[in-house]
Amino acid sequence: MRSFFIVVEVSYERLATIFKALSDETRLHIIDMLSCNELCAADILASFNLSQSTLSYHMKILIDAGVVNSQRNGLWTRYSINEETFGDILDILPRLYKTKDECICAQIKYCRLDEHEKEA
Repeated sequence: MRSFFIVVEVSYERLATIFKALSDETRLHIIDMLSCNELCAADILASFNLSQSTLSYHMKILIDAGVVNSQRNGLWTRYSINEETFGDILDILPRLYKTKDECICAQIKYCRLDEHEKEA
């Protein structure tokens, strides 16, 4: 099992990139569409009132963040969810907001609980 501190320390920048990619309504809609099946750009465009270039912009952000995979096949590019990235997100999220034995808060002086507060 990976150590919490190593994963988080290495991944804050990566998580921020992923969350930025997912912070757009259109991109969230695309992710929802891809959760059912891989799709080509034409399939995705059919659900939006977007130009091809605008869709390409959104797809580039998702691909660069590692959220979506793309596979070129001739003239067509097929897009799919990057299962590994979503697995990492699901693995790390509970560790970010739950108190744990090796919590990063213990390293911050003003966050440390006094011994009598821990026992209460």
